[in-house]
Amino acid sequence: MNLTISGHHLEVTPALRGYVTTKLERISRHFDQVVDIKVLLTVDNLKEKDMRQKAECNIHVKGKDLFAECANADLYAAVDELADKLDRQVLRYKDKAQDHNHGSAKRLM
Repeated sequence: MNLTISGHHLEVTPALRGYVTTKLERISRHFDQVVDIKVLLTVDNLKEKDMRQKAECNIHVKGKDLFAECANADLYAAVDELADKLDRQVLRYKDKAQDHNHGSAKRLM
């Protein structure tokens, strides 16, 4: 799994990088076919302070690309919400991929 963390108008500190890495490890624990993860952390210059910090993530899994973004006043809270959204998307994709054409219909003669 390749993990790329970058910042826009923001310096990605080692503490922030470690926090994002630990939050996204949950995704790789639930689904082992994750190929690539790209995280973009952004600070927007908005007048309202409540949705200034934004976290975006693109995940490339076998056969599909998943995307999620979250905005919050605190960047760590935005990363938490992002991890929750991505975890739900990955689990939903995993369930659909595993259940596809596995049920056989019984024939009555």
